[in-house]
Amino acid sequence: MSPLFADVLSPDGFYSTRSLLGHATVRLKVSGIESPSQEARLILAWAAGCGPMGLLRLEGLEGPPLAHFISALGQRCSHVPWAYVTGQRDFWSLTLNVNRDTLIPRPDSETLIEALLAQVEECFGGAGGVRTILDLGTGSGCLLLAALRECPQAWGVGVDISARAARQAQANAARNGLAGRAAFMVGSWAEALGRGQGGFDVVLSNPPYIRQDEMPHLMAEVRDHEPWRALVAGQDGLQAYQELCTALPELMAPHGCAILELGQGQRDAVSALAAQQGLGVVACLRDLGGVERALVLRHAHADQPQTT
Repeated sequence: MSPLFADVLSPDGFYSTRSLLGHATVRLKVSGIESPSQEARLILAWAAGCGPMGLLRLEGLEGPPLAHFISALGQRCSHVPWAYVTGQRDFWSLTLNVNRDTLIPRPDSETLIEALLAQVEECFGGAGGVRTILDLGTGSGCLLLAALRECPQAWGVGVDISARAARQAQANAARNGLAGRAAFMVGSWAEALGRGQGGFDVVLSNPPYIRQDEMPHLMAEVRDHEPWRALVAGQDGLQAYQELCTALPELMAPHGCAILELGQGQRDAVSALAAQQGLGVVACLRDLGGVERALVLRHAHADQPQTT
């Protein structure tokens, strides 16, 4: 039977580029993967260790590259996210290790780093004026490490309730040359720090914000593979924000700011929770999709005008 229609490829054979792309496209389409032809080329290029243009010169695969192709194709047909297949994800100026213990870093979250850079000039006299950064729910460490890359004089702490996630974040710090400026702790939000351990210039957090009843309707890649504890926040999606806003006043330095990632349509509710704790909204940046994504908070008495 032609590999184009075979259910299984033999790792002991040799298959041409054309037959591999045809086989993969059919399987991905049947599995409900969007853009199956594009995905097939992505998988083949990754397995062959070449870029998309390199496929034009690729005759085919055999041996270990073929085994990698077969494995990756099977995982994608089961809707395993591509970042989990390859074990890495680019975020901001970093390349990060990722696995199922951590949420996959997304471009939407880069909006928090953009918000930070928009604040540092006025609040700290430039990125070099930021000295301490706290990241609550650090996961892969993407936010903390990106912030440290942009703030060269800063030292940071990342906290996650998962010990495996904290270890992954530490490994990412080492991979990106930031291990000497970052420490990671295991605990629930600010409880890991203990009382009197606040005074951070910047507090970052991408907390869970999806309502529990929304989870069954998410894409299979998210619903079936990413850690629910990093996604779900109770019946209203606000549980984590309530805990964070209660803790933030003691965690932030008088001149400091907090930057929280928001789910779609959550700005008003989270702003109200912050106001109850004496925090004011000074900015809210939209992501590339137009969603209000990065909420910037400061102490209400801080000398900075509020914006809409």
